[in-house]
Amino acid sequence: MTIAVDIRHRLGDFTLDAGFASEGRLTALFGPSGSGKSSLINLIAGLIRPSQGRIEIDGRVLADTGKGVFVPRHKRRIGMVFQDARLFPHMSVKNNLHFGRWFTPAGERYVELDAVVELLGIGALLERRPGKLSGGEKQRVAIGRALLASPRLLLMDEPLASLDEARKAEILPYIERLRDEMRIPIVYVSHSIGEVARLASDIVVLHNGRVAACGPTVEIMQRLDLLPADERGEGGAVLETTVAHHDEAFGMTVLGSAAGEIRVPRIDVAVGALVRVRIRARDVMIATERPKGLSALNILQGKVAAIDKGAGATAEVRIDCNGAAVVARITEQSRQGLKLEPGLPVFAVVKTVSFDQANTAAGLRGEADV
Repeated sequence: MTIAVDIRHRLGDFTLDAGFASEGRLTALFGPSGSGKSSLINLIAGLIRPSQGRIEIDGRVLADTGKGVFVPRHKRRIGMVFQDARLFPHMSVKNNLHFGRWFTPAGERYVELDAVVELLGIGALLERRPGKLSGGEKQRVAIGRALLASPRLLLMDEPLASLDEARKAEILPYIERLRDEMRIPIVYVSHSIGEVARLASDIVVLHNGRVAACGPTVEIMQRLDLLPADERGEGGAVLETTVAHHDEAFGMTVLGSAAGEIRVPRIDVAVGALVRVRIRARDVMIATERPKGLSALNILQGKVAAIDKGAGATAEVRIDCNGAAVVARITEQSRQGLKLEPGLPVFAVVKTVSFDQANTAAGLRGEADV
């Protein structure tokens, strides 16, 4: 499904002037607070009528100010999940879920209750009321309610922002299952680079109401200059890998990738499964000769593709490892000391412990070349 947006809208002193197109399974709208992410998602949902522009979902025009077209929100067949679950406190979980079905004619429903309950792991919650649920459980129910409306598109506006780290870790695998198994296109708003790197097939970067960049996650994540200053330490490369085997003796999983073999702490997935890994630029060391006597187990051979000296004492070095890109942030002193220049053969060194749970996730099934 293609999502095409080209709108201009003024909200008080803030002007949103954004255009992008995406065919990704999960498109993330990423940027700092106040960049226009939530306003853009509200325009797609029909909660705001754009001052000027056009919004089209899979060939269906939802808004076109030039032609006087504006499909009201209740006719768009778009599901929404917000920061807060917004469940009805007087209803059981089951009745909250059924509420989503009321807005879709019986002949257009394609999602069944049992399938949603299994997908989100909420079978034990059906008779409870929202007041008896954790934050993560409430969000899973909210997602289920949106799915039972059989939407053409699912919009998720920072659904994890109000959760602590433990609850986020609980719900992220369910969003991955939703992305991979339901085949419903998702637009996902977040200011967390960790969430975006783990979930998104495509990223739209917003800054001051404008689209700064748009493209596949593996490309956008390498552009550290696009990230907010407080998130640049989380930026780097995203690699699509396949589980080669598990090393039970040392509690590790060995992944195969275009860049080479990568060893990570043991992950509970089957051999042959796709796994997406994030290699933060700050976790990468560079050597001009293959290291010996080193505790780091991941040594990827490549050559310097580009260097961004930037400002201050650091330099960002992009390394081409057999067609896969790895990014390293090092000091300018180290760059000069190693005499790094484009084309120079080098080795990217990454510690296995850098691949914690936040940096490894189930891959996009059927989209290993994202």
